[in-house]
Amino acid sequence: MRKKLEAIIQQAIVTLKKEGVIGEDINVNATLERTRDAQHGDFATNLAMMLAKPAKMNPRQLAEKLIAALPEDNAVTKVEIAGPGFINFFMDSSAQSDIIKLIHEQGADFGRSQVGTGKKIQVEFVSANPTGPLHVGHGRGAAYGSVIADLLEAVGFTVHREYYVNDAGRQMDILATSIWLRYLEECGEPVRFPDNGYRGDYVSDIARDIYKNAKNEYRRPFDLVQEDIPQDESQGGDKEAHIDALIARAKTLLGTAGYRDVFQVGLNNILADIKNDLHEFGVDYQEWFSEQHLMDDGSVEKALKRLQASGHLYKKDGATWFASSNLGDEKDRVVIRENGQYTYFASDIAYHMNKLDRGFDQIIDIWGADHHGYIPRVKAAIQALGADSAKLKVLLVQFATLYRGDEKVQMSTRSGEFVTLRQLRDEVGKDAARFFYVMRRSEQHMDFDLQLATSKTSENPVYYVQYAHARVCSVLRQLVEKSLPRDIVSGMNALTQLTEEHELALLSTLERYPEMLERAALTHEPHQLILYLRELANDFHTYYNAHQFLVDDAKVRDARLNLICAVKQVLANGLQLLNINTPESM
Repeated sequence: MRKKLEAIIQQAIVTLKKEGVIGEDINVNATLERTRDAQHGDFATNLAMMLAKPAKMNPRQLAEKLIAALPEDNAVTKVEIAGPGFINFFMDSSAQSDIIKLIHEQGADFGRSQVGTGKKIQVEFVSANPTGPLHVGHGRGAAYGSVIADLLEAVGFTVHREYYVNDAGRQMDILATSIWLRYLEECGEPVRFPDNGYRGDYVSDIARDIYKNAKNEYRRPFDLVQEDIPQDESQGGDKEAHIDALIARAKTLLGTAGYRDVFQVGLNNILADIKNDLHEFGVDYQEWFSEQHLMDDGSVEKALKRLQASGHLYKKDGATWFASSNLGDEKDRVVIRENGQYTYFASDIAYHMNKLDRGFDQIIDIWGADHHGYIPRVKAAIQALGADSAKLKVLLVQFATLYRGDEKVQMSTRSGEFVTLRQLRDEVGKDAARFFYVMRRSEQHMDFDLQLATSKTSENPVYYVQYAHARVCSVLRQLVEKSLPRDIVSGMNALTQLTEEHELALLSTLERYPEMLERAALTHEPHQLILYLRELANDFHTYYNAHQFLVDDAKVRDARLNLICAVKQVLANGLQLLNINTPESM
């Protein structure tokens, strides 16, 4: 209906241009919105007010001319001018019911569009360091990123989902050294574990597996390990210097091959766990991109040479700096430390150069909200590489706080344990977890109520939406149980009999699905889909509680069955984009 109106309005503009009322060079983006009050019609546009100044005409006078130029259409029953020049459109309710036929014809494709056809978008999300299991904070970014990708695909974009594996750098060395020290404990060595080591049980589990397979192959006397190592923080020293010295000692004592063995076992074990965890959560990727690969193939060096050639690097205090402050960042950034090692930022520059070189029309990075300050420097790097920084869109996701009713759930403990995504999924299920995670704007803080997520009441939003789908299935089962016939074609011919207030409300809501879907995709706001599904479910439950569907009048029965089957289809389409199940009974 909206697209039909937009086409009618466009024809009126063309007519007024031909008549000289509006200049041929005048173009304006007018809004066509659904009205909140039925007394003001179904749709309203501010077109006359937007065109009044360039057309040098009073808005209401211009509105009259626009209305006069509108081509006739049976779907429009009345057009009137309101206020300073709004044009209100009243639609034929019988034409509204055509949406049921369209949903029936298009099925799972209803709502999808081709607005993004021919454009490639890369969506990189989660990308947590492979130093431990994913926690509940990562879960929100995972749900949000996967739904964003699916929404963009639904409106025609070619989407490449990617996870950036930070498998190089200091944190991975801390992990490898932590695993080796736990391995030494398995060997019987009297290890003093560093304050800054990774302490989770998963580290001990990996160490235990290494010992099981390699026995004492990587064993070294702990006296030799700690010889001349700087004091740790709890010993009155510096924890950073202490762990760095332990990393260096591990590399020396194990040698390149031995250290790489321990390092790789830790990486492979945790990465496999992350992949499995995300898959079980309904999140899969086209690519797992390795940071180490950027080091090995010379991409980091190549990126920095590009910046050097364009005059964006300089030397200071023995380090190499990127002059990002000249491109909008608050200060310049080190890319090569005094010791000759690349910084994390140098790898990020190379990674984004790689993304640009792969020819994506848009790059979407989904980061935790604590990375907000990182955006200007990455955009500066893209600009310095000779690309348009507007190609990069960074979407920020706040972490979630867990509650069980009114009681806040402790997220982590001194031992290094924390609430994992797997634990959350085991408690509330994939469907509830995904639904709750994208229920609010990503940049808004969210409280995740575990008790509510597992309740089987209308207060639980995911249960409420799924129950609407299951209720339609229940009606269809009753139809069979009562041996009542159903004639879909007859029902389509009788759609004009859907005149009850609840039926008209459902028709209006169903009609909004395609435009909502496009808006949610283009604005990267999956919570709009959640809001829509809750509204559709509410409209259906209200209808269900007020009317009977399996009535004696066959035509009315068939029309109502066609309506609720359309509701079922749209609920299924929306839930499928959220990767949430559509139960047939609950």
